[in-house]
Amino acid sequence: TGAAPTMHSDMGWQYQHESYASRLEGAGITQSMSRKGNCIDNAATEQLFGHVKDEFYRGREWGSFGDFKRDLEEYIDHWNTRRRQVRLKGLTPEEFRNRALAA
Repeated sequence: TGAAPTMHSDMGWQYQHESYASRLEGAGITQSMSRKGNCIDNAATEQLFGHVKDEFYRGREWGSFGDFKRDLEEYIDHWNTRRRQVRLKGLTPEEFRNRALAA
């Protein structure tokens, strides 16, 4: 069934609001926030979302939420299993993880 989803954000007031936290909880989503004054907490997330916007989202339109969701899931699969990354020495994230687990 997979892991429960997590929504990570900075400590903006809108993310600390009780109604926002309640909606996340009601949807079964775990809330996570970076530490106050520590932008490094979000660095990896910000980098990933930058790639998603540039490579997947920018300039595209979808006819329905279902189409968007399907295409996003395909992109995430591509990112994890086929997109080679320089910072991982030319490996995909899946290959990198598998090598680390085998070591």
